[in-house]
Amino acid sequence: MAKSSNMHGKNAEDLVLKVPPGTIIKNVETDEVLADLVEDGQRAVVAKGGRGGRGNSRFATPRNPAPDFSEKGEPGEELDVSLELKLLADVGLVGFPSVGKSTLLSIVSKAKPKIGAYHFTTIKPNLGVVSTPDQRSFVMADLPGLIEGASDGVGLGHQFLRHVERTKVIVHMIDMSGSEGREPIEDYKVINQELAAYEQRLEDRPQIVVANKMDLPESQDNLILFKEEIGEDVPVIPVSTITRDNIDQLLYAIADKLEEYKDVDFTVEEEESVGINRVLYKHTPSQDKFTISRDDDGAYVVSGNAIERMFKMTDFNSDPAVRRFARQMRSMGIDDALRERGCKNGDIVRILGGEFEFVE
Repeated sequence: MAKSSNMHGKNAEDLVLKVPPGTIIKNVETDEVLADLVEDGQRAVVAKGGRGGRGNSRFATPRNPAPDFSEKGEPGEELDVSLELKLLADVGLVGFPSVGKSTLLSIVSKAKPKIGAYHFTTIKPNLGVVSTPDQRSFVMADLPGLIEGASDGVGLGHQFLRHVERTKVIVHMIDMSGSEGREPIEDYKVINQELAAYEQRLEDRPQIVVANKMDLPESQDNLILFKEEIGEDVPVIPVSTITRDNIDQLLYAIADKLEEYKDVDFTVEEEESVGINRVLYKHTPSQDKFTISRDDDGAYVVSGNAIERMFKMTDFNSDPAVRRFARQMRSMGIDDALRERGCKNGDIVRILGGEFEFVE
């Protein structure tokens, strides 16, 4: 049925996927980082929609004021992406399982992490907003317990360690009682080795060492040996998350450390090392004009973003549209390039799913 004049394709509505701050979007095929959304309300165009097709009036010329063909709409971009969340927290609690990280978060914030008398009670990070008695505040993340080999992915280590990358201060909690059958000094060394093995810059991240479970037997003696081993340069804050001894002192120390490093953006080095612009990413396909290859049966295959886009937008049921497509191929230099590759009259040329005979 005939339509009114000057018609053109309709623009579709944007498809918007809401994600939490800290989300990294990657191209699954190339592992390219397309976007790193770190601020509330930040947007990134990952896949552009195609523009609407043009009606016949758009192709009018003085010689042909009423062309009898139109253009199909341009297909939108398609790609597979993965979404990875790196939590945005000021402070990250790290340590072996069952050292008291979740208990600490529960008593200094309104967070309600799962707490149990067994390993790996925490299987996903928990966040809490902490306020100190002198009215300073910060966001603390309780990260699932690490084990030896975490930097190689053991025990879902990669999933846990990635959240540490954006914290400004690491609070390293140690079970000073040794009640789990481990040596406190070995726990300290192993966790630091895993942090450095996963990301070398984490080795230099500000760290506060917390000796927990000081209410238990053996803890005082173990703390003396621990301090002798690591030296006086590493301050240790003894606490008990059960009796809540020294918890305020710990919070003051964390807040002081955050103020000391408030102007340092630890993500800058990460971005510069991999060439990332954190503000916004935009997927832009390759702008190569076209390439020509040969199929096993001898047919010539023409590929490239521009020619494939024109192919998809051409109505091959319309002879005028087909003739226009042929002119576009010539103007792009495809005909000449095919001849240079040895293409002769009657040879088969393929573009996407279409086949054509080359005509001199």
